[in-house]
Amino acid sequence: MADVMSGVRILEVAEHTFVPAASALLAEWGAEVVKIEHVERGDAMRGLAASGTVSLGGGAHVLLEHSNRGKQSLGLDLSTEAGLDILYRLAEASDVFLTNKLPRVRRKLSIDLEHIRAHNPDIIYVCGSGQGERGPDRDKGSYDSLAYWSRSSVAAALTPADDDGVIGPPGPAFGDSIGAMTIAGGIMGALFHRERTGEATTVDVSLLGTGMWSMGATIAMSLQHQTPWRGRPKDTPVRNPLSHAYQTGDGRYIFLTCLQAGKYWAETCAVVGRPELATDERFADAAAIAENAAAGVELLTEAFAERPLAEWRQALADFSGQWAVVQDTLEVADDQQTVANGYVQPYESAAGEPFRLVSAPVQFGGQPAPPLRAPDFNEHGDEILQRILGLDYDQIIELKLQNVIP
Repeated sequence: MADVMSGVRILEVAEHTFVPAASALLAEWGAEVVKIEHVERGDAMRGLAASGTVSLGGGAHVLLEHSNRGKQSLGLDLSTEAGLDILYRLAEASDVFLTNKLPRVRRKLSIDLEHIRAHNPDIIYVCGSGQGERGPDRDKGSYDSLAYWSRSSVAAALTPADDDGVIGPPGPAFGDSIGAMTIAGGIMGALFHRERTGEATTVDVSLLGTGMWSMGATIAMSLQHQTPWRGRPKDTPVRNPLSHAYQTGDGRYIFLTCLQAGKYWAETCAVVGRPELATDERFADAAAIAENAAAGVELLTEAFAERPLAEWRQALADFSGQWAVVQDTLEVADDQQTVANGYVQPYESAAGEPFRLVSAPVQFGGQPAPPLRAPDFNEHGDEILQRILGLDYDQIIELKLQNVIP
């Protein structure tokens, strides 16, 4: 793999997933990431014991690994003058400063744009937030379940209109991980801009803005027609029987998305063992198929229920239309396309515990990014101070005695 970010140093003051996962991507693409952690507890993610109904106890802390792979850790007390001086000196030697601290916290800690740029005017300053850098809620914290999922309209669009509740996110760090890709792309764009023009810009990415971009096409249609988008009621009529999910004989589901129903109807009929339907006048062309969609769905429902998923995989193997098996999280990890493309890689924690993670979603040079583990808390503390700042042993011991570093 081409280490496209080699030679770039990122200084991170961030916790949880949204922002740290961005630099984790960049680390796997070759960047050096120095992660500043709370001097006593480290990243708050280290203390997370459960997510949803799933315990994180036992084995590697995979959520921490997901968002901190490939980094170097330094515990540092930013409330002290000596700790802040170390941060500033690290900023002088860095290309990017990355944080998810709220504006009021950045001002309190003296790590806002003004203070960081005072020590390195060429540094790219990056903020990840819940609701954006401006507006009345700029200083309010948030989570992906709130800003990305609920506030951005994703939840309302997915919840059926006839459902009394609200559908929640599909899993932990869903919006965070999508937002992290957005931040990573923004950083790469800012570095390119600086390379071309010499100007160091800022990068601002929020969970709200990322969620709205995910819903961008839908929001555009809502604005055009002045109608809020709602999830389809469960009994909404289907207009295209070839764009629908069908249950197999063993209770699994196959999703067809053949948008050109007229083109694929005859082939579908042959594949499901109903060749006579290809010449049925009810399905003579796209318009007829749409008009008789309910009958088409009923017929295909009966056909798919006759055979188990394994047989349908074989029957559809050479089908020219578009389809997919509805898979769970374990199945997709071992999907033949996942394996062939290296979308899941084997990792090993600092303690030697094996686990697997989804690899960086962008591949360079035709290969997946090499699997890099997350650091232990302050694992690289002394080494960072010596290599980057040139501190000697006595200076490091003095900082430890002052509780500036662990």
